[in-house]
Amino acid sequence: MKGERRLAREMALQALYEIDAVGHSAGWVLQNCFEREPDLPAPVSDYYQQLVTGVGGCSTQLDAYIQQYAQEWPLDQVAIVDRNILRIALYEFTVGRIPTKVAINEAVEIAKSFGSDSAPRFVNGVLGALAPLRREITSALEAGLERTKKNVEPESS
Repeated sequence: MKGERRLAREMALQALYEIDAVGHSAGWVLQNCFEREPDLPAPVSDYYQQLVTGVGGCSTQLDAYIQQYAQEWPLDQVAIVDRNILRIALYEFTVGRIPTKVAINEAVEIAKSFGSDSAPRFVNGVLGALAPLRREITSALEAGLERTKKNVEPESS
């Protein structure tokens, strides 16, 4: 049986694919999933929701870093599956605080299952190039998330 985190990652990949390909909102996709799968174990549903909302909340910043290290491929030409595998892994080893090697290994394994034949090598290469910048990227993402949070929270009177 797959681990709970692997299942949550695969579900998040599918949700992010739907958001990218069809344009559904993250809230709609999450609600739809929880209605279809009411018996998901709490650790799976919690991590799934964390990944979908977390990656969705900083996808523009994630994409900027990914694009720097996949320069030969404009991000809009990278397969939606590969793009979201990269986003999930980069989010995990920065803001998510998952060990870098674990996040990269999981991304490569998911790319083997869901991506093209060249996806695992591509994913590994891009993430391997981004890994040394983990601290810098984490700081930038957290600052961006904090700014977003301040803009969304109601002001106290």
